[in-house]
Amino acid sequence: MTELNKKVFGRITTKEIIGAIPPAIPDTKELLENEFQNLINELELQTKDDLKKLLKEQQIANKHINSRPGAMALAQDKIRLFTEYNQKYIQTINGKLKS
Repeated sequence: MTELNKKVFGRITTKEIIGAIPPAIPDTKELLENEFQNLINELELQTKDDLKKLLKEQQIANKHINSRPGAMALAQDKIRLFTEYNQKYIQTINGKLKS
């Protein structure tokens, strides 16, 4: 059973990614972009340990959302958008950990 209210990208929940509402373009893309900017800004305040924890949480969220890619009833375009933004966020976290 999927946890629909689980936060998977900042304040964005599973149901916002896999559900029909809001639509992928422009709503979900705009929502992801805004949340991505907020998350990036918050990284400046994080310790290395916090960054490692965030990295692990985002990797789990990625698996959580992408564990159902074959389910045709799900919003595939929104799942792709989530994956794109989540990967950018993970790369940014990794960059901060290496610096």
